[in-house]
Amino acid sequence: MQIKHGTLVMVADGTKMLLFRNEGDEKFIVLETLEHEVDANPKSSDQGTDTPGRVQSRVGSGRSSYDETDWHQQSEDEFARTAAGILESAAEQHGDAGIVVISAPRTLGELRKQYGGATKKAVICEIDKDLANHTTDHIAEVIAAQ
Repeated sequence: MQIKHGTLVMVADGTKMLLFRNEGDEKFIVLETLEHEVDANPKSSDQGTDTPGRVQSRVGSGRSSYDETDWHQQSEDEFARTAAGILESAAEQHGDAGIVVISAPRTLGELRKQYGGATKKAVICEIDKDLANHTTDHIAEVIAAQ
């Protein structure tokens, strides 16, 4: 896929977000970093170690337990909401620039829920791959291969 000069590219996973702008042209993608966010998200056992809750049935003697809260996943979902807000601001600021979103599948689903109006209008491609820890050259190759 060829992207125009000025196209925004967001690469995100649950803990890292990179926002680039294509400073190259349709033939040669040159990604310049606009924003970089990293979330310190410790593992779930470090965030909460309480045992799952239990509930008594109103009728009879049945009891059951709740699933333990996945604090790690909640933190990743919150980070995706923050990343979507940053993307919306960039979409409003850069006007008619297109947007390419590259994200891990679960994070991409959370991002889609949070897209604002400017982002929805500007998204030209979504790629469900986790490339947050890859080089800009590899990211450009993945975009070009689409």
